[in-house]
Amino acid sequence: MGAHVGDRPIEGGYVAIGWPAIGDLTKIAPDREAFKAALIAAYPDKKAGAVPVDAGSMFKFLHEIQAGDIVVYPSKADRMVNIGRFTGEAVYVEGDPDEYPTRQKVEWLKHVPRDEFSQAALHEIGSFLTMFRVRRYANEFLAKINLAAPVRITTPAEALADQQDEIADDDTATVSAAIQAEASTSDFIIKRLMTELSGHQFEEFIAHLLECMGYTARVTPKSGDGGVDVIAHMDPLGFQPPIVKVQCKRTTGQTPRPDVDQLLGTLGDGEYGLFINLGSFARGAVELERNRAKLRLINGEQFVDLIFEHYAKLSPRYRALIPLKQIFVPDLQQE
Repeated sequence: MGAHVGDRPIEGGYVAIGWPAIGDLTKIAPDREAFKAALIAAYPDKKAGAVPVDAGSMFKFLHEIQAGDIVVYPSKADRMVNIGRFTGEAVYVEGDPDEYPTRQKVEWLKHVPRDEFSQAALHEIGSFLTMFRVRRYANEFLAKINLAAPVRITTPAEALADQQDEIADDDTATVSAAIQAEASTSDFIIKRLMTELSGHQFEEFIAHLLECMGYTARVTPKSGDGGVDVIAHMDPLGFQPPIVKVQCKRTTGQTPRPDVDQLLGTLGDGEYGLFINLGSFARGAVELERNRAKLRLINGEQFVDLIFEHYAKLSPRYRALIPLKQIFVPDLQQE
Protein backbone atom coordinates (compact mmCIF):
# COMPACT_ATOMS: atom_id res chain seq x y z
CA MET A 1 0.00 0.00 0.00
CA GLY A 2 1.25 3.46 -0.87
CA ALA A 3 1.96 6.31 1.52
CA HIS A 4 -1.34 7.98 0.56
CA VAL A 5 -3.30 5.49 2.70
CA GLY A 6 -1.90 7.16 5.84
CA ASP A 7 -2.87 5.40 9.05
CA ARG A 8 -6.22 4.11 7.75
CA PRO A 9 -5.07 0.44 7.59
CA ILE A 10 -3.92 0.66 11.20
CA GLU A 11 -7.06 2.42 12.43
CA GLY A 12 -9.29 0.12 10.39
CA GLY A 13 -7.44 -3.11 11.21
CA TYR A 14 -6.62 -4.38 7.75
CA VAL A 15 -4.10 -4.74 4.94
CA ALA A 16 -5.25 -4.48 1.36
CA ILE A 17 -4.33 -4.98 -2.29
CA GLY A 18 -5.39 -3.07 -5.38
CA TRP A 19 -6.23 -3.89 -9.02
CA PRO A 20 -9.62 -2.13 -8.70
CA ALA A 21 -10.42 -2.52 -12.41
CA ILE A 22 -10.88 -6.27 -11.89
CA GLY A 23 -13.64 -5.74 -9.36
CA ASP A 24 -14.34 -8.18 -6.53
CA LEU A 25 -11.34 -10.50 -6.38
CA THR A 26 -13.12 -12.74 -3.87
CA LYS A 27 -15.43 -13.88 -6.70
CA ILE A 28 -12.59 -15.27 -8.83
CA ALA A 29 -12.16 -19.04 -8.80
CA PRO A 30 -9.37 -20.16 -6.40
CA ASP A 31 -6.96 -20.95 -9.21
CA ARG A 32 -3.84 -19.06 -10.32
CA GLU A 33 -4.78 -19.33 -13.99
CA ALA A 34 -8.16 -17.76 -13.26
CA PHE A 35 -6.45 -14.80 -11.63
CA LYS A 36 -4.10 -14.44 -14.60
CA ALA A 37 -7.05 -14.41 -17.00
CA ALA A 38 -8.92 -11.80 -14.93
CA LEU A 39 -5.82 -9.62 -14.74
CA ILE A 40 -5.17 -9.72 -18.48
CA ALA A 41 -8.82 -8.94 -19.22
CA ALA A 42 -8.87 -5.91 -16.90
CA TYR A 43 -5.36 -4.67 -17.73
CA PRO A 44 -4.64 -5.69 -21.35
CA ASP A 45 -1.55 -3.45 -21.54
CA LYS A 46 0.19 -5.12 -18.56
CA LYS A 47 3.58 -6.56 -19.46
CA ALA A 48 3.64 -10.33 -19.80
CA GLY A 49 6.41 -10.76 -17.23
CA ALA A 50 4.38 -8.97 -14.56
CA VAL A 51 1.22 -11.06 -14.99
CA PRO A 52 2.32 -14.15 -13.01
CA VAL A 53 3.77 -11.92 -10.26
CA ASP A 54 0.58 -9.91 -9.77
CA ALA A 55 -1.74 -12.87 -10.20
CA GLY A 56 0.31 -14.83 -7.69
CA SER A 57 0.04 -11.99 -5.17
CA MET A 58 -3.75 -11.93 -5.53
CA PHE A 59 -4.06 -15.69 -5.22
CA LYS A 60 -1.88 -15.89 -2.11
CA PHE A 61 -3.57 -12.90 -0.49
CA LEU A 62 -6.99 -14.52 -0.77
CA HIS A 63 -6.33 -18.25 -0.61
CA GLU A 64 -3.08 -18.92 1.26
CA ILE A 65 -3.47 -16.59 4.25
CA GLN A 66 -4.92 -18.38 7.26
CA ALA A 67 -6.40 -17.07 10.49
CA GLY A 68 -3.57 -16.68 12.99
CA ASP A 69 -0.84 -16.05 10.40
CA ILE A 70 1.46 -13.14 11.23
CA VAL A 71 1.65 -10.12 8.92
CA VAL A 72 4.48 -7.57 8.69
CA TYR A 73 3.38 -4.29 7.11
CA PRO A 74 6.03 -1.57 6.65
CA SER A 75 4.07 1.66 6.47
CA LYS A 76 5.40 4.23 4.01
CA ALA A 77 3.44 7.02 5.69
CA ASP A 78 5.17 6.98 9.08
CA ARG A 79 8.25 4.71 8.81
CA MET A 80 6.75 2.19 11.22
CA VAL A 81 6.88 -1.59 10.89
CA ASN A 82 3.44 -2.83 11.91
CA ILE A 83 3.11 -6.45 13.07
CA GLY A 84 -0.24 -8.16 13.45
CA ARG A 85 -2.23 -11.36 13.18
CA PHE A 86 -4.66 -12.17 10.36
CA THR A 87 -8.22 -12.92 11.50
CA GLY A 88 -9.00 -14.93 8.37
CA GLU A 89 -11.67 -12.54 7.06
CA ALA A 90 -11.31 -11.29 3.49
CA VAL A 91 -13.66 -8.55 2.30
CA TYR A 92 -14.21 -6.42 -0.80
CA VAL A 93 -14.85 -2.69 -0.26
CA GLU A 94 -16.36 -1.27 -3.42
CA GLY A 95 -15.24 2.27 -4.24
CA ASP A 96 -12.37 2.27 -1.75
CA PRO A 97 -10.90 5.81 -2.01
CA ASP A 98 -7.34 4.51 -1.79
CA GLU A 99 -7.96 2.04 -4.64
CA TYR A 100 -7.08 -0.96 -2.47
CA PRO A 101 -10.54 -2.56 -2.36
CA THR A 102 -9.62 -6.13 -1.36
CA ARG A 103 -8.82 -6.42 2.34
CA GLN A 104 -7.71 -8.97 4.86
CA LYS A 105 -8.72 -8.12 8.43
CA VAL A 106 -5.81 -7.82 10.90
CA GLU A 107 -5.50 -7.60 14.67
CA TRP A 108 -2.51 -5.29 15.11
CA LEU A 109 -0.15 -6.38 17.88
CA LYS A 110 2.73 -3.90 17.77
CA HIS A 111 4.06 -0.89 15.86
CA VAL A 112 7.85 -0.65 15.81
CA PRO A 113 10.09 2.13 14.41
CA ARG A 114 12.24 0.97 11.49
CA ASP A 115 15.48 1.83 13.28
CA GLU A 116 14.89 -1.02 15.76
CA PHE A 117 15.57 -3.60 13.03
CA SER A 118 18.79 -4.58 11.28
CA GLN A 119 19.38 -3.18 7.82
CA ALA A 120 19.33 -6.71 6.42
CA ALA A 121 15.86 -7.35 7.88
CA LEU A 122 14.58 -4.04 6.51
CA HIS A 123 15.99 -4.94 3.10
CA GLU A 124 14.09 -8.23 3.12
CA ILE A 125 10.73 -6.53 3.72
CA GLY A 126 11.51 -3.77 1.21
CA SER A 127 10.59 -5.84 -1.83
CA PHE A 128 8.49 -4.22 -4.54
CA LEU A 129 6.30 -7.33 -4.58
CA THR A 130 2.82 -6.84 -3.14
CA MET A 131 3.01 -9.92 -0.94
CA PHE A 132 5.74 -12.39 -0.10
CA ARG A 133 6.93 -14.65 2.71
CA VAL A 134 9.54 -13.31 5.15
CA ARG A 135 12.09 -16.09 5.45
CA ARG A 136 15.63 -15.09 6.42
CA TYR A 137 14.89 -12.57 9.16
CA ALA A 138 11.50 -13.72 10.41
CA ASN A 139 12.90 -14.11 13.92
CA GLU A 140 13.64 -10.38 14.18
CA PHE A 141 10.02 -9.48 13.55
CA LEU A 142 8.51 -12.27 15.63
CA ALA A 143 10.73 -11.38 18.59
CA LYS A 144 8.98 -7.99 18.77
CA ILE A 145 5.73 -9.78 19.64
CA ASN A 146 7.43 -12.38 21.84
CA LEU A 147 7.13 -15.25 19.40
CA ALA A 148 9.74 -17.61 17.97
CA ALA A 149 9.82 -18.59 14.32
CA PRO A 150 8.31 -22.06 13.86
CA VAL A 151 10.33 -24.80 12.25
CA ARG A 152 8.75 -25.05 8.82
CA ILE A 153 9.78 -27.19 5.88
CA THR A 154 8.95 -25.72 2.50
CA THR A 155 7.53 -28.32 0.14
CA PRO A 156 8.77 -28.50 -3.48
CA ALA A 157 5.39 -27.22 -4.69
CA GLU A 158 5.59 -24.17 -2.39
CA ALA A 159 9.15 -23.45 -3.45
CA LEU A 160 8.14 -23.58 -7.12
CA ALA A 161 5.18 -21.26 -6.50
CA ASP A 162 7.40 -18.74 -4.71
CA GLN A 163 9.95 -18.90 -7.52
CA GLN A 164 7.24 -18.27 -10.12
CA ASP A 165 5.90 -15.29 -8.16
CA GLU A 166 9.34 -13.72 -8.04
CA ILE A 167 9.74 -13.76 -11.83
CA ALA A 168 9.23 -10.22 -13.05
CA ASP A 169 9.90 -8.22 -16.17
CA ASP A 170 13.07 -6.12 -16.23
CA ASP A 171 11.29 -2.82 -15.57
CA THR A 172 9.52 -4.17 -12.47
CA ALA A 173 12.79 -5.56 -11.14
CA THR A 174 14.48 -2.21 -11.81
CA VAL A 175 11.78 -0.28 -9.95
CA SER A 176 12.16 -2.65 -7.01
CA ALA A 177 15.92 -2.11 -6.87
CA ALA A 178 15.52 1.68 -7.04
CA ILE A 179 12.95 1.73 -4.24
CA GLN A 180 15.14 -0.43 -2.02
CA ALA A 181 18.16 1.81 -2.64
CA GLU A 182 16.22 4.91 -1.60
CA ALA A 183 14.73 3.22 1.48
CA SER A 184 18.10 1.85 2.59
CA THR A 185 19.68 5.29 2.32
CA SER A 186 16.91 6.88 4.38
CA ASP A 187 17.25 4.16 7.02
CA PHE A 188 21.02 4.70 7.13
CA ILE A 189 20.71 8.47 7.61
CA ILE A 190 18.12 8.24 10.37
CA LYS A 191 20.06 5.53 12.22
CA ARG A 192 23.22 7.66 12.10
CA LEU A 193 21.38 10.69 13.50
CA MET A 194 19.85 8.55 16.24
CA THR A 195 23.02 6.76 17.30
CA GLU A 196 25.76 9.35 16.74
CA LEU A 197 24.11 12.53 18.01
CA SER A 198 22.80 13.52 21.42
CA GLY A 199 19.59 15.51 21.68
CA HIS A 200 21.48 18.81 21.88
CA GLN A 201 23.79 17.82 19.01
CA PHE A 202 20.72 17.02 16.93
CA GLU A 203 19.47 20.56 17.57
CA GLU A 204 22.83 21.92 16.42
CA PHE A 205 22.61 19.83 13.26
CA ILE A 206 19.15 21.20 12.48
CA ALA A 207 20.38 24.77 13.06
CA HIS A 208 23.23 24.10 10.64
CA LEU A 209 20.86 22.63 8.05
CA LEU A 210 18.65 25.72 8.31
CA GLU A 211 21.73 27.88 7.69
CA CYS A 212 22.44 25.80 4.58
CA MET A 213 18.92 26.73 3.48
CA GLY A 214 19.65 30.45 3.83
CA TYR A 215 18.51 31.17 7.38
CA THR A 216 20.46 32.53 10.31
CA ALA A 217 19.87 30.08 13.15
CA ARG A 218 20.89 29.64 16.77
CA VAL A 219 20.25 26.93 19.34
CA THR A 220 18.46 28.10 22.49
CA PRO A 221 19.87 27.38 25.99
CA LYS A 222 19.34 23.81 27.16
CA SER A 223 16.91 24.81 29.92
CA GLY A 224 14.04 27.24 30.00
CA ASP A 225 13.45 27.18 26.24
CA GLY A 226 9.71 26.63 26.61
CA GLY A 227 9.71 23.92 23.96
CA VAL A 228 11.73 25.95 21.45
CA ASP A 229 15.10 24.43 20.55
CA VAL A 230 16.22 26.58 17.61
CA ILE A 231 15.33 30.10 16.50
CA ALA A 232 15.79 30.98 12.82
CA HIS A 233 15.33 34.20 10.85
CA MET A 234 16.29 35.71 7.52
CA ASP A 235 17.97 38.92 8.73
CA PRO A 236 21.37 38.61 10.50
CA LEU A 237 20.23 40.16 13.81
CA GLY A 238 16.88 38.43 14.05
CA PHE A 239 14.75 41.51 14.57
CA GLN A 240 12.71 41.40 11.38
CA PRO A 241 9.81 38.97 10.98
CA PRO A 242 9.21 36.27 10.16
CA ILE A 243 10.86 34.52 13.11
CA VAL A 244 10.83 30.71 12.98
CA LYS A 245 10.72 28.84 16.28
CA VAL A 246 11.82 25.24 15.89
CA GLN A 247 11.21 22.26 18.13
CA CYS A 248 13.45 19.26 17.44
CA LYS A 249 12.57 15.75 18.58
CA ARG A 250 15.19 13.06 18.02
CA THR A 251 12.72 10.19 18.01
CA THR A 252 11.54 7.69 15.41
CA GLY A 253 8.23 7.23 17.18
CA GLN A 254 5.03 9.19 16.71
CA THR A 255 4.83 12.72 18.12
CA PRO A 256 1.43 13.44 19.72
CA ARG A 257 -0.61 16.61 19.29
CA PRO A 258 0.06 18.01 22.81
CA ASP A 259 3.76 18.37 21.94
CA VAL A 260 2.83 20.42 18.89
CA ASP A 261 0.35 22.48 20.93
CA GLN A 262 3.21 23.40 23.26
CA LEU A 263 5.18 24.86 20.36
CA LEU A 264 2.16 26.81 19.13
CA GLY A 265 1.77 28.31 22.59
CA THR A 266 5.16 30.02 22.29
CA LEU A 267 4.34 31.91 19.09
CA GLY A 268 3.79 35.65 19.01
CA ASP A 269 3.06 38.11 16.22
CA GLY A 270 5.24 37.52 13.16
CA GLU A 271 6.44 34.14 14.49
CA TYR A 272 6.07 30.72 12.90
CA GLY A 273 6.41 27.23 14.33
CA LEU A 274 8.44 24.40 12.80
CA PHE A 275 8.40 20.95 14.42
CA ILE A 276 10.95 18.39 13.19
CA ASN A 277 11.23 14.74 14.18
CA LEU A 278 12.74 11.56 12.72
CA GLY A 279 9.51 9.60 12.90
CA SER A 280 5.94 10.70 12.28
CA PHE A 281 3.13 12.79 13.76
CA ALA A 282 -0.16 11.64 15.23
CA ARG A 283 -3.28 12.31 13.22
CA GLY A 284 -4.35 15.11 15.58
CA ALA A 285 -1.06 16.91 15.01
CA VAL A 286 -1.36 16.57 11.23
CA GLU A 287 -4.91 17.93 11.32
CA LEU A 288 -3.69 20.82 13.45
CA GLU A 289 -1.08 21.70 10.82
CA ARG A 290 -3.78 21.86 8.15
CA ASN A 291 -5.67 24.48 10.18
CA ARG A 292 -2.70 26.60 11.31
CA ALA A 293 -1.02 28.67 8.61
CA LYS A 294 1.89 29.42 10.97
CA LEU A 295 2.70 25.76 11.66
CA ARG A 296 4.84 23.34 9.65
CA LEU A 297 5.55 19.71 10.56
CA ILE A 298 8.51 17.84 9.07
CA ASN A 299 8.66 14.07 9.59
CA GLY A 300 11.57 11.70 9.10
CA GLU A 301 11.11 11.14 5.37
CA GLN A 302 10.75 14.86 4.69
CA PHE A 303 13.78 15.63 6.83
CA VAL A 304 15.88 13.14 4.87
CA ASP A 305 14.72 14.83 1.65
CA LEU A 306 16.00 18.17 3.00
CA ILE A 307 19.35 16.58 3.79
CA PHE A 308 19.57 15.22 0.24
CA GLU A 309 18.70 18.63 -1.20
CA HIS A 310 21.30 20.56 0.80
CA TYR A 311 23.91 17.84 1.36
CA ALA A 312 26.61 19.62 -0.70
CA LYS A 313 26.40 22.62 1.64
CA LEU A 314 26.79 20.64 4.86
CA SER A 315 30.02 21.15 6.79
CA PRO A 316 32.69 18.43 6.43
CA ARG A 317 32.00 17.08 9.93
CA TYR A 318 28.36 16.44 9.09
CA ARG A 319 29.20 14.91 5.72
CA ALA A 320 31.58 12.62 7.60
CA LEU A 321 28.76 11.74 10.00
CA ILE A 322 26.49 10.90 7.07
CA PRO A 323 28.80 9.78 4.26
CA LEU A 324 26.86 9.70 0.99
CA LYS A 325 27.71 9.69 -2.68
CA GLN A 326 25.40 10.68 -5.48
CA ILE A 327 24.09 7.98 -7.77
CA PHE A 328 21.31 7.95 -10.33
CA VAL A 329 18.60 5.29 -10.38
CA PRO A 330 15.88 4.74 -12.99
CA ASP A 331 12.62 6.57 -12.23
CA LEU A 332 10.28 4.25 -14.11
CA GLN A 333 7.41 4.92 -11.68
CA GLN A 334 7.03 8.34 -13.32
CA GLU A 335 6.28 6.87 -16.74
